[in-house]
Amino acid sequence: MMTMPIETLDHAAPLDAERCWQAVLNHDAASDGEFVYGVRSTGVYCRPSCSSRRPRRENVAFFAAPDLAEAAGFRPCKRCQPRQPTAETAQAHMVQQVCAYIETHLDETLTLAQLGEAVGVSPHHLQRSFTQALGISPRQYAETRRMEQFKQHVKEGQNVTDALYDAGYGSSSRLYERADAHLGMTPATYRRGGAGASIGYTIADSPLGPLLVAATERGICFVALDDDSERLVGLLRAEFPAASLEAADERLHPWVAAIVNHLHGQQPSLALPLDVQATAFQRRVWEALRAIPYGETRSYSGLAAELGDAKATRAVARACATNPVALVVPCHRVTAADGSMRGYRWGVARKQRLLELEKGKA
Repeated sequence: MMTMPIETLDHAAPLDAERCWQAVLNHDAASDGEFVYGVRSTGVYCRPSCSSRRPRRENVAFFAAPDLAEAAGFRPCKRCQPRQPTAETAQAHMVQQVCAYIETHLDETLTLAQLGEAVGVSPHHLQRSFTQALGISPRQYAETRRMEQFKQHVKEGQNVTDALYDAGYGSSSRLYERADAHLGMTPATYRRGGAGASIGYTIADSPLGPLLVAATERGICFVALDDDSERLVGLLRAEFPAASLEAADERLHPWVAAIVNHLHGQQPSLALPLDVQATAFQRRVWEALRAIPYGETRSYSGLAAELGDAKATRAVARACATNPVALVVPCHRVTAADGSMRGYRWGVARKQRLLELEKGKA
């Protein structure tokens, strides 16, 4: 029987046949949806968790999707029904429905009972599934989306009063009591691009080239790397276009020294104060990043699993990409599952160099 080439769902890279085979041997339900396997001796294809008798390895072919298995001449297993949605797929669809419902009712205070009724599940099941999938509760998701809409409205020039009501806040007090955690400054200040906020910065030499560290009175708000010092200042101005920026070598010296020593391997841990904007999920990812030991790495999928949701790989990658305080929150310690370098805001070469420095290979 002819078989199609092994490929992934996004057709970007081949499946890892050995990993797939181990999943089949373990009847790994977590791998359902990632691939199916066909058995040449029976002409049937199954999902990894299928309880049927284990086939001989030489009779097995792996496919990224049921359509590919069927194109190769295999028929679906009647026991595991690989074309039917998995429990994880059904959960993901339910969570998407809840998110969509919340986003069209941001001006309401929704209860779990209302959300459960809207998607046809119990409040308890909804809360548990939603939190497991996204790492935050439905209430936290609604608050995050309101704040994101508010920020977008004020960036577009809308006045604070109109923006807060359009974003679903019932009063200014509700916005202000949450603004400190989400904005790091008052809503009016954020609207003006940080106008009135005082940010000190300094640029120092480091093993990775010029290093910019900027901070408010609360803590570090921006860390950047580049070959050009002027470009670094430009990046800071783009982040806080209307803030008062001031060179502050003396005030920031202890923090900068700690970061430079860290790069030289003299201070493995960086427990520095931060003043950054983040959603609840971003904060969870960033805290997980800070918990990765010096000299070690994690994969995006591995980090997602540590956070309780193995399917949140892309969300973890986005949280890494939006990290504004490089090095202090070590997003460079996350790699692809095969250990290869993926994107890094300050350049893949710097990411490689950072990991070499931490592993003592530089």
